[in-house]
Amino acid sequence: MSTSLRTRLSSLRYAASALTLLLAGCVSGPDHGSPQMPLPAKFEEGGSKSNGDVVTAEWWTAYRDKRLDGLVAHGLSENLDVLQALESINSASANVTVAGAGGLASLTVGASHTVSGEKGRLRTSVGTTNTTGGDASLSWLFDIFGQYRRSKESAIASLGAAYAMADNAKLTFLKDLVESYIDARYYQERIALSQASLKSRQQTYELTQLQLKAGAASRLDVVQAEGLVQSTKSEIPGLQQSFTESAHHIATLIGMPASSLMGELQKSAGQPVFRGDIRAGIPADLIRNRPDIRKAERELAAAVADIGAAEAQLYPSISLSGSISPSWVKSSGARGGSLTSWSFGPSLNLPIFDGGTLRANVEIEKSDARTQYLAWKAAVLNGVEEVENALTAVRRDTQTLEPLRRQVQTAQESLALSTTSYKDGASSLLDVLDAQRSVSDAEASLAATVQQVAKDYVDLYVAIGAGYLEPEHVAAKPTAKSG
Repeated sequence: MSTSLRTRLSSLRYAASALTLLLAGCVSGPDHGSPQMPLPAKFEEGGSKSNGDVVTAEWWTAYRDKRLDGLVAHGLSENLDVLQALESINSASANVTVAGAGGLASLTVGASHTVSGEKGRLRTSVGTTNTTGGDASLSWLFDIFGQYRRSKESAIASLGAAYAMADNAKLTFLKDLVESYIDARYYQERIALSQASLKSRQQTYELTQLQLKAGAASRLDVVQAEGLVQSTKSEIPGLQQSFTESAHHIATLIGMPASSLMGELQKSAGQPVFRGDIRAGIPADLIRNRPDIRKAERELAAAVADIGAAEAQLYPSISLSGSISPSWVKSSGARGGSLTSWSFGPSLNLPIFDGGTLRANVEIEKSDARTQYLAWKAAVLNGVEEVENALTAVRRDTQTLEPLRRQVQTAQESLALSTTSYKDGASSLLDVLDAQRSVSDAEASLAATVQQVAKDYVDLYVAIGAGYLEPEHVAAKPTAKSG
């Protein structure tokens, strides 16, 4: 090889490398960076220690209810809302391929074979003609200003948003399921309390009837005692209906026909009581752990990438295309022949006058990015508010439990004393009926507070974004990249 040829080839390689670097570096639009906003070092009623990654924390096991654990495990894989959200990931993943395909070379190949001839008195030829042909077309648009690279970047960010949306669906499912289970157990507790109260009031009614016969009670006493019995009876069907509706909703949440769990849930297990710690972490943890915040951040990343895709359309585009079409023709009684046609060359597209459409598209994408940034800030502030409210509710509602338990004890003691006094003729029936009402009201208030405290812990752990991923799923989750 001559020295001059070797020099030209070397220069060509350097030029090709420089062109590659140029094409790689010319990307329009801004690069996405993690959004920032000032946050307090701790929650108002929380500590200053970070929770770390809590997305795999199975907080519902702190209720120590095996039946609830089984419902959660089954529902995470069968809940229809979760499955729909997971299916959207497949669509978003395919969109990544579609978005990046425009910057790759496209090759189309075709082939054909035809047989032709003539019939009739006016035919000009005899026999048939066989024509075999093919064609191949190649096109490649040089993504000089990064239109397709930005489009793919946007699609990758949208894929990350789809994953976050699926995570949010799981978190929403956990909240709905656990709270519905807490409701079902609450209604069971209320039914049991009402039945016990009915038994006590029925005994009082029967005692009053005996005292009426003995002349120690009036007809008014009997009517009042019977009215309290009937009032208690009327409460039970409504509570049973509420329990049934909760059980049906739980069955729907875990992807089963309504009423399919009724037999299992009718086996009372008592009201769930949370026996874990209060782990709120710090506000900065929410940006990492809450899927709605991650979804908003990925949507912001997609919007920023769309700005670059829109700006790239303001600049010239160069494409390279070529085609080749070989064919072979043979007529009856004659020798066959071939013909090949081909074309190859670049083309340049330069937008000059478009009425301002392309620049308006850029402004639209910029406005969308600013909107998404505001949506991200709103998601962060909403998350902080939810944790603050949940922490307050847990601490305040928990403080009412002990006084309510003591109130139930004193009401029961008062009922026992008034009943004994009534049997001895030292007090009126009205004292007994008032004491029975006090016991029922105190027990109902205690049951409702136990229910609310159990729900407060659900709200707290859902607010911090805990428990929606199984440990083995964390490593397999893709991360969208920008820039």
